[in-house]
Amino acid sequence: MRQIGRTTRIEDLRSLVVSVNDGQRVLLSQVANVGVVPAIRRGDAGYDGKPAVILSVQKQPGADSVTLTREVEKAIADLSKSRPAGVEAPRFLFRQADFIERSVGNVEEALRDGAILVAVVLFLFLLNVRTTLISLTAIPVSLLASALVFRYFGLSINTMTLGGLAIAIGELVDDAVVGVENVLRRLKLERASAHPRPVAEVIAKATLEVRSAIVYATVIIVLVFVPLFMLPGIEGRLFTPLGVAYVVSILASMVVSVTLTPVLAYYLLPGMKLLGHGDSPLVSWLKRQDARLLDWSFDRSRGLLVAAAAAVLVAGASLAFFPRSFLPPFNEGTLTVSLLLEPGTSLQESNRIGALAEQLVMKVPEVTQVGRRTGRAELDEHAEGVHSTEMEVDLAPSDRPRDAVIGEIRARLAALPAVANVGQPISHRLDHLLSGVRAQIALKVYGDDLDTLRALAEDLRARMARIPGVTDLQIEKQVLIPQAKIRVDYAEAARHGVAPGALLRGLEQMIAGERITQLVEGNRRFDLVTRLPEDGRDMNSLSRLPIETPLGYAPLSRLADIEDGDGPNQIVRENARRRIVVSANTDGSDMAGVIRAIRAELVARSMPDGYFTSLEGQFQAQEQATRLIGALALVSLSMIFPVLYGRYRSTTLALIIMGNIPLALVGSVIALWLSGQPLSVAALVGFVTLAGIATRNGILKISHYVNLCAFEGEQFGKPMIVRGSLERLTPVLMTALVAAFALVPLMTSADAPGKEVLHPVAVVIFGGLVSSTVLDTVLTPLMFWRWGEKPLRRLLDARSSESY
Repeated sequence: MRQIGRTTRIEDLRSLVVSVNDGQRVLLSQVANVGVVPAIRRGDAGYDGKPAVILSVQKQPGADSVTLTREVEKAIADLSKSRPAGVEAPRFLFRQADFIERSVGNVEEALRDGAILVAVVLFLFLLNVRTTLISLTAIPVSLLASALVFRYFGLSINTMTLGGLAIAIGELVDDAVVGVENVLRRLKLERASAHPRPVAEVIAKATLEVRSAIVYATVIIVLVFVPLFMLPGIEGRLFTPLGVAYVVSILASMVVSVTLTPVLAYYLLPGMKLLGHGDSPLVSWLKRQDARLLDWSFDRSRGLLVAAAAAVLVAGASLAFFPRSFLPPFNEGTLTVSLLLEPGTSLQESNRIGALAEQLVMKVPEVTQVGRRTGRAELDEHAEGVHSTEMEVDLAPSDRPRDAVIGEIRARLAALPAVANVGQPISHRLDHLLSGVRAQIALKVYGDDLDTLRALAEDLRARMARIPGVTDLQIEKQVLIPQAKIRVDYAEAARHGVAPGALLRGLEQMIAGERITQLVEGNRRFDLVTRLPEDGRDMNSLSRLPIETPLGYAPLSRLADIEDGDGPNQIVRENARRRIVVSANTDGSDMAGVIRAIRAELVARSMPDGYFTSLEGQFQAQEQATRLIGALALVSLSMIFPVLYGRYRSTTLALIIMGNIPLALVGSVIALWLSGQPLSVAALVGFVTLAGIATRNGILKISHYVNLCAFEGEQFGKPMIVRGSLERLTPVLMTALVAAFALVPLMTSADAPGKEVLHPVAVVIFGGLVSSTVLDTVLTPLMFWRWGEKPLRRLLDARSSESY
């Protein structure tokens, strides 16, 4: 949206509107549909209390917002060179490109900071520059591969694709870390051997030992996310690009870990001076603590497993008490404030109240500028009467919460004789897509009689006003307005030789006006419209209006009955039924609680026969998405089990590994609770994504237990389990911690543009990784000790030469 100019001379604005309609519409026709709001006779606009013209530019599907903005800037710069005297230079009121650029910039920073944290965590564990660099190589190579895939399929780099990479940034090194750690461990053992083998053979065997675990873990992560590509609607459009970026980068990192990583290890690791040294101090300390913890836990396995099961049940049950939302609120930096007066209010009065609203809003400290449109032209895609005013309010960053700023704006506007609705430009459009109403909640009342519909709507509005958390409550403006009703007297018309249809068409042309030609003056074009003057359209003048007949001129009162009455300003139908809407927003309260209260009010009092209600809005999309994601989560789990069963040929071992998933739920729920996040679609996507990530730890441990017994002569028992757990402690902790800490940048500044949708995903995954890693350290060895002996023996009896 663009502020074209402002002035106190309406004549200059007329000239400017003509220039915009003519020259700029042609200039921008290749990239945008351009509409000027308002047409002079249909409305008014203002900026800082002065008359203004606002140019609205909407990009065509597939067009780039940033490129479009540059084109608009160039076009407006050309226009401003020849602007009339007294018209100020154009300025932006709202640019969607600003929001996009801030969002992309914030996510790029999160991606950069996440990579730095990954490097720090790896170095602390490995305490070696070479192994750290080998592991980090997976990040740029995987990102480059993802960019090539985007380019090949014509995908854009946007907030959600970058968000997918930011979420995956820690996991990109996981496969490489597992491979490097095992190669380094084998090289150290080989150096201590009396008959060392060739370095290439050692590295190849070490890579093959973990290759199967790497591939299976990555395949499971990808399979878990695949069902989310079936999400429809807005949530599908948001999270599909994220999923594509996430899956492509994870697959690329897997390929890097079994190809490039061994090659780099071959050239960089054998000559290390520290190869003969033991673990880093941090790793040594962790292994000592883990050994003590495992020795202590074996004798208390039953109690620990029961406690873990209880924690999972409590965490699962607590989800029912979380507040719900569809998507986290965006931080667009701009508010859209709608004011509705009674239909029939004059343009002069509506403009006066709109200007007063501008002044009231400008008193809010965070407000930097306010642009206003009163009424919208007939050719505008959202045409409105002059009783409707819409303001774009730019906000400066502030320490005050956004809800507090919006609350102050609502309080100031409450003194006006108008119904206010406060939202944000993009959020309003999402609401409109979901329910056809620019509000979070839309209660639609259907029936046949307009008077009954208005009465029912008013009753519902009064009852909803008592519900805590409901704000911006209003009824759709379907009211009675004054009308001049003209009914043709067919007998008199026939007596005078006048066809009723011709008479009505002629009256429509004279009263509403008719475009008869277009005048050209240089590069300007003017529509020439003929209609009766304003004073010729009142009751007395219309009754005396001469109508040409074959018998001569006759006054209209002789051919038709003219009466002063009233009628509805509009009649709205949906699904072939008349309807009226009671709309509302929430003040930041729990949407699910508000909806439960509204539904209780609807149940408490039934509708008359032939009338019914439909409650729609964001909550409806949230409920549908929750059910669908729940079903998709079951599909994901059903895909994990056969993959694990095919690998280990054991239901018991597959379930032990999948036990990490409910363990991750505990941390996710705690993280959501501590962060104050509602249970949104973004959080649910985080839960599904976490299910695949959480299985990696179990696969690494169980596979190593099997390999120790199959290839290194170990026997099932506590010593073998402790050895396997300690040898896999470093890769398990590194993979989990780098994946978790890489999400920290997305967890800070939760309301920063671009991070709003990604923040809940990061919170869920971070909390789940922490809890699953901590609990897995104890519980997976205990479960394997209690139930893993028989499936291990069956697996060893049928073993092949391939490592698990």
